[in-house]
Amino acid sequence: MFDYSSRVLDDINTLRRILKECRVLAVVGLSAQWHRPSYFAAKYMQEHGYRVIPVNPQYREVLGQKCYASLRDIPEKVDLVDVFRKTADVPPIAEDAIAIGARVLWQQLGVTNEAAAERARAAGLETVMDRCVKIEHGRLFGGLNWVGVNTRVISAKRPRWLAY
Repeated sequence: MFDYSSRVLDDINTLRRILKECRVLAVVGLSAQWHRPSYFAAKYMQEHGYRVIPVNPQYREVLGQKCYASLRDIPEKVDLVDVFRKTADVPPIAEDAIAIGARVLWQQLGVTNEAAAERARAAGLETVMDRCVKIEHGRLFGGLNWVGVNTRVISAKRPRWLAY
């Protein structure tokens, strides 16, 4: 029997719901360098109506937003914590996400810390691993398929709602 515990949130409807409902994203490890994947993904999400809060102690500001040294320094409610850090760095970030009351711990492409995800799930957070918010947004809310990318989403009509 296949163990679905770590991949339960990979279904299209769940990912679509998360991206529709979670409008405030704290991006841990967001770089101010325009060519870095974290910058590109955060800029895309910001341009699609999401509130992006940079978390990186190296910067004062990224994408026109005040940058915080840690998740616990953010003075407002965060819905989703997007992790652009090495897999080994995720456990303390997961603890911070739990402490600030985030709803989702999202580990980016190439980041898969199952222990941190399990800890977050045990505290009531939803978790997504090894996926990119930008790619998933484009795939699920129509954008990638317009340029010929196989999004594996088959539908005869556009969704009735969009995230933006």
